[in-house]
Amino acid sequence: MDKTDIIVIGAGPVGLFTVFEAGLLGLNCTLIDNLDRPGGQCAELYPEKPIYDIPGVPFQTGQEHVNALLKQIEPFEYDLYLDQRVDSLNQIKDGDDDYWEVITTENKKFISKNIFIAAGAGSFEPRRPPNIDNPDQYINKGVSYAVRSVDQYKDKNIFIFGGGDSALDWTVELSKKAKSVSLVHRRDAFRGAQHTEEMMRELVKNGKVNLLTPYLIDSIKGNGKVEGVSLKNFESNEIESHDADELIFLFGLNKKLGPLLEWNLELNGKKISVNTENFQTNKEGIFAVGDINDYPGKMDLILSGFHETTLAVQEAYKRINPGERVPFGYTTSNSKLQEKLGVKK
Repeated sequence: MDKTDIIVIGAGPVGLFTVFEAGLLGLNCTLIDNLDRPGGQCAELYPEKPIYDIPGVPFQTGQEHVNALLKQIEPFEYDLYLDQRVDSLNQIKDGDDDYWEVITTENKKFISKNIFIAAGAGSFEPRRPPNIDNPDQYINKGVSYAVRSVDQYKDKNIFIFGGGDSALDWTVELSKKAKSVSLVHRRDAFRGAQHTEEMMRELVKNGKVNLLTPYLIDSIKGNGKVEGVSLKNFESNEIESHDADELIFLFGLNKKLGPLLEWNLELNGKKISVNTENFQTNKEGIFAVGDINDYPGKMDLILSGFHETTLAVQEAYKRINPGERVPFGYTTSNSKLQEKLGVKK
């Protein structure tokens, strides 16, 4: 059984940044994630999707952001356990101190005074197109639920299904690479950012994107791989057939909290309630940071998660070192950090 200062459940951007903030205070972390690589949804679902709202970084793809975070935490001590999830959480005694014990699906055991739940939206899987028989038979053969490589769509005839941010973002981005892009939605109204919708409609106006509303998918045509798609007009019920090389379904995610539901944490829907002083839950020593948490005014932004975990780490330090003042210093004057980074004075 391994003891660590902070156990972080989730190795997405906020979980990775927790390692940095903990490292500044001399704390070590153990990260556990059910995916096969760090980065969470950024790496798994949106590796090439552009991110514009990281302060000081005008443009970064999801994977570039993850790579930058991994580079940032290189000087600090942490362990990373992938392809497993936390299956159980128990409170135990070790001498006179109270600890949390976690056991993973690979039967790894860890104890710590501090648990950081940085699990994003929880475990997730993409929503499948409705009324389509076994669309997964075409996965990697023309059907996908995320864009992992823009080059995959170069000079292809693409149909994108959905009406949210992802559908709009990828319509705009892939129009630069694909032979043709058709955006299919059940109504001529979208749920994404207004400026992205305006960009999409400008591309439609210029003949670079084909907007198909009000339509929904009727069937996938193919023999071993996608060769075409049939669409049903929502108003006339007429069926139209189109040649297609790639179908991208961006209907969002089915989110599941999984074992978290059994930990007696206070929930608001599918999110964990926290205070805004240190983002602790109703259980002392268990913190929730990033998209998984809920409080008045909460915004699901990466930069919000960075703020949350910074304050939570301060409280974690106090729990490990009761009565001590939390050391504070600007990174610009942190000589130990500069030494680790190899900064020349």
